[in-house]
Amino acid sequence: MSIVNELDYRVEGALFTSTCLKRDVILDFYLPTGVEDLSELSLLLINDGQDLQAMDFKTILSDRYSGGAIGPVLCAGITAGADRKREYGVAATTDYLGRGDRAGSYTTFIINELLPFIAEKYNVKTFRDKAFAGFSLGGLSALDIVWNHPEVFSKAAVFSGSLWWRSIDQDDPAYDDDKDRIMQQQIRNGAYAPGLKFFLQCGLLDEAQDRNNNGIIDAVDDTRDTVAELMKKGYQPEDLFYLELDEGKHDVATWGKAMPVFLEWSWPGGNQK
Repeated sequence: MSIVNELDYRVEGALFTSTCLKRDVILDFYLPTGVEDLSELSLLLINDGQDLQAMDFKTILSDRYSGGAIGPVLCAGITAGADRKREYGVAATTDYLGRGDRAGSYTTFIINELLPFIAEKYNVKTFRDKAFAGFSLGGLSALDIVWNHPEVFSKAAVFSGSLWWRSIDQDDPAYDDDKDRIMQQQIRNGAYAPGLKFFLQCGLLDEAQDRNNNGIIDAVDDTRDTVAELMKKGYQPEDLFYLELDEGKHDVATWGKAMPVFLEWSWPGGNQK
């Protein structure tokens, strides 16, 4: 790979008509400049791509890329559709309110439509590696897709993820964290896949709920428990990055603070040891 001295990012918009989703999907591509051989690029897909402009994602990328903190990675922001709560979720099952019923179609869109479209658009037969990130419910979706497709993706990033996603209402007397949280159960009952890495972020101000009255908000409990399930499955400390922000909220500003940590952990550049 040959890189010229001027390192920056440019943004390219695209509109993709998805057969799986039966709608148009708005995409924003963040392309690093100065890369001659695009097959040396990594690829990062991001759910809720509509939040990236407010985050000033281009500046986050450009500053770290030009400064050598990260290597070149092509990023694709996927704008959520009107059926976000149906398309995002866990493909294998809906939650207790029936949400996520189109998550299977969304997964098919990602694997069978979006990835081939990106490969054709940028004339890249294969990327160095592929990762998927998302915020809130989009983070749950990204984790679900990576977990179930380790042959495609090598990293998942979950920012304030909806890891409370559950099969029955928490107010039901029969509700049990260990049995009824869908993603944690999927990890527990799934198979270890060598090579996968996971970045999980939450904030102490993500919410106020504390369903088990242990003095720790649910968002933190749910994220910590997901990390614990991954470790029980066999993933090592070097495979996991857990970021807990004391002042972190459930908002774009917080995710913008966490994003550089994820990028530098995932694709360290020349000034990283």
